[in-house]
Amino acid sequence: MGRSALPAGGRILLTGATGQVGGELLKTLKPLGEVIAPTRSEMDLANTRSVRDMIRAVRPRWIVNPAAYTAVDKAESEPELAYAINAEAVRVMGGEARAIGAGVIHFSTDYVFDGSGSAPYEETDLTRPISVYGGSKLAGEKALAASGAGQIIFRTSWVYGARGKNFLLTILRLARERETLRVVADQYGAPTWSRDLARMTARVVGQCEAAARSRELANLLGDSGGVYHAAGAGETTWYGFAAEAVRLEQEREPETRFAKVEAITTAEYPTPAERPTNSRMNCGRLIERFGWKMMNWQDSLREVLAEL
Repeated sequence: MGRSALPAGGRILLTGATGQVGGELLKTLKPLGEVIAPTRSEMDLANTRSVRDMIRAVRPRWIVNPAAYTAVDKAESEPELAYAINAEAVRVMGGEARAIGAGVIHFSTDYVFDGSGSAPYEETDLTRPISVYGGSKLAGEKALAASGAGQIIFRTSWVYGARGKNFLLTILRLARERETLRVVADQYGAPTWSRDLARMTARVVGQCEAAARSRELANLLGDSGGVYHAAGAGETTWYGFAAEAVRLEQEREPETRFAKVEAITTAEYPTPAERPTNSRMNCGRLIERFGWKMMNWQDSLREVLAEL
């Protein structure tokens, strides 16, 4: 199926446009139709009334929600705020979308799993979050699914890009400031480029519009909706990601002295929130349904470093 613009008058309501994924979505969604991207003061996700009022004012055809409470460790001490943004706001989006026949695209996380085993997670695998953040994101998934709205949920992992706050930019900064960097080497997953996620999302919206024609989105997404895993291809560890990033930067700047990257265990780097040891995700359903294969993490890393 090809990419198709929204019907006349169709709008896309985009949350979190100043974030890593939201900023990229602002660019990739614009060719499809009018994108409304409210600021936090205009649409406060911690305030259900604010969320409801904005949706009713815009009356979008699509709600695209990459915004989230993502302070994983801090969530342990402020669970109410995490659940308000990651679950309650999503519940309202689903209810309002159902009322007006809008479709919802929501982004979730590998943290809905406990990280046991070594096989890549399937969409149908048992969810068992081990942190407040993971629990709040799973609650958002369930609330959206229960709303009756046409919806697609993309679970992703280890998101990074050339802008914003993320692991890559932190590592590159510290590698110039320190002699040694100690990075966890026993948590496995795949870094995901924010721009790859945004391009994929625009493709999916376009394909859904091309298929919709006279069908309502809620009916269409009832067939194609649900949960899809959308993470970078391949696998590595946080240590592997950091070491490769520093190695590539060293190649580009041979005269610069970068820190030595050392591998440590999770036990040597305790955090308030427990992290999944296994964040591998099988993205085969995304390929089968929408024909989109996420970029290999090493390829996307090179592109991001070139952009920097």
